[in-house]
Amino acid sequence: MAWTRDQMAARAAQELRDGFYVNLGIGIPTLVSNYIPQGMKVSLQSENGMLGMGPFPYEGDEDADLINAGKQTITELPTTSYFSSADSFAMIRGGHIDLSILGAMQVAENGDLANWMIPGKMVKGMGGAMDLVAGVKKVVVVMDHVAKAKDGMIEKKLLHRCNLPLTGARVVDMVVTDLGVFTIDKHGSGGMTLVELAPGVTLDDIKANTEASFQVALAKAA
Repeated sequence: MAWTRDQMAARAAQELRDGFYVNLGIGIPTLVSNYIPQGMKVSLQSENGMLGMGPFPYEGDEDADLINAGKQTITELPTTSYFSSADSFAMIRGGHIDLSILGAMQVAENGDLANWMIPGKMVKGMGGAMDLVAGVKKVVVVMDHVAKAKDGMIEKKLLHRCNLPLTGARVVDMVVTDLGVFTIDKHGSGGMTLVELAPGVTLDDIKANTEASFQVALAKAA
């Protein structure tokens, strides 16, 4: 009964606001662009130097020169603008991006984020995640609640403390998983709070799959 990838993206899209400048990470976050509410004006920004990304192209309409930071082909809009990667990161580091929606390997109850490498695995580079989580006004993580290990066991991803190298410390404001939604008081003592359950998911399901300590403030009982 957990949310699908598209349902997770649709839930994350509820955090968009009219006039926002938004950066979407690779994976599930890219699907958020399909769920921008009708009539809402949101400008999607890409680290490789594009502001105002359009929807994904239909098959046969791809332009190999139009790609996002995840190397996916995209389309442009009449209002699209282009600039250097240096200018793009100046935009991010200067605090001009309202919201970043990205994936994660682990999130800690205090808002720490690990999403850029696993020790021993080949990594081509850290990408722009470290700049994004340090510079944007709000960070929303969209990820599966647990990971499947090679031995078939599950690995919890919401933890007391991350054990993978950190992308940023105390940077995550909200986590949307396939089981529910958590807010994080990253600069205070409020910690992590469960605010929403996916349909059919119970509080016991959350507890069984979560290491992190959390409070419960659901809109209605599970």
